[in-house]
Amino acid sequence: MPKCNAYTSVILIVTMLLCSVWKVRGQQPVVLTDSVEQHMFTFGELRSLKDERGMLSFKDVLQPEMAARFQLNDRSTPQNEDIHAYYWYKITIDHHISPEKLFVLEFFDQTIDEIEAYLPNNAGGFDTLVLGDNYAFSKRPFLHKNFVIPLYQDLKGQQDYYFRIQSRQLVDAIIVVRSIDFFVEYALGEYFSFGIFYGMILVFSFYNLIMFFAVKQRAYLYYVCYMLCVALFEMCTDGIAYHYLWPNWSAWNQYAFGVVLCLMSVSALLFTQRLLLLQRKAPKLNTIISVIIGLRILYLLYALLWHRSLLNYKFMEAIPLLMAFGSGIYIWWRGYRPARYFVIGYGFLFIGYSIKLMIMLGFTWLNFGIVSYYCMSFCFILEMTFLSLAVGDRVRVMKNSRDKAQQLTIKQMQINQELKDSINKDLEQKVKERTSELVEKSHIISEQNLALSAANRLLEEQKNEITRMNALLNKDNALLKVNVEEVTRARALSKGLDFEEFSKAYPDQESCLRFLAGLKWKNGYCCRKCAATAFYIGHLPHSRRCAHCGYEESATAHTVLQHVRIPINKSFYLIYLLYSTKGRISSHKLAEVLGIRQSTCWAYSKKIKQQMEQKKMTFRNASETQGWSELLV
Repeated sequence: MPKCNAYTSVILIVTMLLCSVWKVRGQQPVVLTDSVEQHMFTFGELRSLKDERGMLSFKDVLQPEMAARFQLNDRSTPQNEDIHAYYWYKITIDHHISPEKLFVLEFFDQTIDEIEAYLPNNAGGFDTLVLGDNYAFSKRPFLHKNFVIPLYQDLKGQQDYYFRIQSRQLVDAIIVVRSIDFFVEYALGEYFSFGIFYGMILVFSFYNLIMFFAVKQRAYLYYVCYMLCVALFEMCTDGIAYHYLWPNWSAWNQYAFGVVLCLMSVSALLFTQRLLLLQRKAPKLNTIISVIIGLRILYLLYALLWHRSLLNYKFMEAIPLLMAFGSGIYIWWRGYRPARYFVIGYGFLFIGYSIKLMIMLGFTWLNFGIVSYYCMSFCFILEMTFLSLAVGDRVRVMKNSRDKAQQLTIKQMQINQELKDSINKDLEQKVKERTSELVEKSHIISEQNLALSAANRLLEEQKNEITRMNALLNKDNALLKVNVEEVTRARALSKGLDFEEFSKAYPDQESCLRFLAGLKWKNGYCCRKCAATAFYIGHLPHSRRCAHCGYEESATAHTVLQHVRIPINKSFYLIYLLYSTKGRISSHKLAEVLGIRQSTCWAYSKKIKQQMEQKKMTFRNASETQGWSELLV
């Protein structure tokens, strides 16, 4: 009997220990009292169930056998590690002591796509409330950036609350119960903090925009774009953008953060290139950053057009961040002092990004509440502060460089002025010497000009005298030429001449035709058609055209020279030779003298002899006054 009692006691003790351990390992309810202002559900206060296909309904979840499938949360903040699955969360609230305060449940992460809340009611059932950024903002019970769910006040005892969460990106299931008084106070303070945060960004942006218009450097414009993109990204992350900018565009709200994030990275890299003067100080780094900018834009376009889930991979922004941070360190190491503030600012941003990245990779001990949740906002404030200092330091460095350049310019101008004065003195001395030399030479030139003027006057007088003498000589030459021509013609008509002398009297066809026309119409013109005596100059040389009937007669027509094919001056000389030799010259001699074929000379001389016979001219009684020209007509 004592053994049985001892054995029974051991069993009871073991059972009590197991019960106590099970109680410790079981889900812990949160008790609501009037002294509770807020409470965050964490670790053992949350249970979760993963529904990979999303096939479980709320009725299925309420089945007794499903209770064992809910796993106790071992993290401070649970996450949807599988973005394609659905997650059920269960919390227990003890309403045993009915408080006078009103309480609400709040989900901190406003990027959750869909929340189905199943809330216990007084009738023993559950009311369903659907929330999420897939729905219009106006459908929320509280128009607050977070998802806020009111709790029923008159519930008694422990009540289980179920939440079905699905999101296409990694989200935190941060659930907080708050009294309505604390919630209003906290919300006002939070929105006031947001106002300060975004107001600082606007002030920074406006200041740098003014600097851009003042100094016309694109680094300020890129910095303004970067700060505005930071503000938009934070507004997308905090839910402020969905609250105030596009409350009815739930589809755009799903990927707006991705577009803004790309613009933020691109503007940050462009700002890095300009602020650090990479094109001049590190051309290779500048080229690499330009390539990264192009790839980042292509990544955004590909994600928007074909695979929008890629927008959720925020860890891709580590590449632009590391590139900008590394470029700042390199340029600072190269001795560019404004880069130090750039490195410090990006150092804070790198710390905040590293915390977020490690939380994303599973380091849940870093996700310890509001501080870790808003760490990027704090880091952005510090980064913008130091980047503004970097921009200001760059302006200061530029001002110092400009002042040094101005001092060097002034010094160089002084040196140039001294050199100019020295050169001017030398030039003035040389000008004086040259002037005196020119004055002496001008006197000499003046004397020479006077002598030249006198010589010119003498030459002008001589020129006038020579001109007068030349005019008299020209007149005498003209008379002499006429006399020579008359003498030559007379000799040609009277006695023998050689062909050279004969050619001087009749050198060409023009002179021959003129002479022939004078012989032909020496007694006046009479038309052979109508016997009219009025005429015009014809188209042929020395021809005449009847003014009455228009008949045109050439100088050779109806003469011995009509239809002759040898040159007319040679024809003249042939007639002259026949006349002067009284027809005794042979055709061979004529061909030798005139340079014409013998047969042509024989035929033409025969024609002339016939003309002489027709006129019954004899060589014995040929007078010197008539001569050979009587044979032409």
